[in-house]
Amino acid sequence: MIILSGVSKTFDGKRKVTALDHLDLKIERGDMVSIVGASGSGKSTLLNLIGALDRPSAGWIDVDGERLDGLTDDGLTKVRRDKIGFIFQFFNLLPTLNCLENVALPLHLRGWPRKKAGDRARELLDLVQLGKRLDHVPDELSGGERQRVAIARALAIFPPILLADEPTGNLDSSTGAEILKLVQDLHARLNATVLIVTHDQQVARSCARTVTLRDGRIVGDERR
Repeated sequence: MIILSGVSKTFDGKRKVTALDHLDLKIERGDMVSIVGASGSGKSTLLNLIGALDRPSAGWIDVDGERLDGLTDDGLTKVRRDKIGFIFQFFNLLPTLNCLENVALPLHLRGWPRKKAGDRARELLDLVQLGKRLDHVPDELSGGERQRVAIARALAIFPPILLADEPTGNLDSSTGAEILKLVQDLHARLNATVLIVTHDQQVARSCARTVTLRDGRIVGDERR
């Protein structure tokens, strides 16, 4: 479960910008939710706060039973490591590592033995239908294949929460549809809570719930 209570986020520069303005939001365990809105509406800021990549200026957030406001930076790192998988628009794969090494990296960072991490990485790459591309580096893959590797990496620890920021935004429509179907299948199989920030209405409609932001506030919350 994810709970936001009175959450605001402001950025101070030449002028003060309010990215989120007193948000209240509750997402149940196992939900698949799309977050939509125009550019600058606060979508990515919301995802970053839920993902413990940033701290709110006001209010509090509870992620999987843990209040984030009372945690140190090390505590937030532990939440990201143990509870959250991230999928980004631009893949964020390490270019010098092959598929197997990219997926196994989060497990090595958790201290897993090399063989155990490699076995899990192979299992996940099989899951995203890339079992025959283990030795390929990102430059040898298509955009859709890179995103599949990124999804496998996000699932390395089988996190209870999966956060996706425009996961189909850098792909053609056909490949984007394949990636969306993969995320849906994995959601059904793993029962993870999935949040997808998107401009794509097809992606938004594929989710059981759509939350719409405008100027940092929730202006719509539709369930299907």
